[in-house]
Amino acid sequence: HVTLVESGGGSVQPGGSLRLSCAASGYTVENLNMGWFRQAPGKEREFVAQISWTGRSTNYGDSVSGRFTISRGAAKGTVNLQMNNLKPEDTAVYYCTADWNFPAWRASQINYWGQGTQVTVSS
Repeated sequence: HVTLVESGGGSVQPGGSLRLSCAASGYTVENLNMGWFRQAPGKEREFVAQISWTGRSTNYGDSVSGRFTISRGAAKGTVNLQMNNLKPEDTAVYYCTADWNFPAWRASQINYWGQGTQVTVSS
């Protein structure tokens, strides 16, 4: 079993930045590909970004490409999401994910989910 715990998030004005972090614990977390999905009210869960377990490969959703950066943390089983130039449409609950699939564009491909952290972008 794998447990994911997110930190970061909160409220920011448009154009601002936030950083999300996630730590995985459990079985062989260092071999897991990690990433983020998000879900806004009334919308389906949307792929944001994913990074391979080696850290050498990354994928981004079209709506965040060029503004968000995913990276592996110094500790095994950790991942960060740096979000810059945030827009109101980025408002959502952000979920940390972990899986052996890479790439994993669909929520149905993901085995492990965090509890989610709220990001609100508003003036």
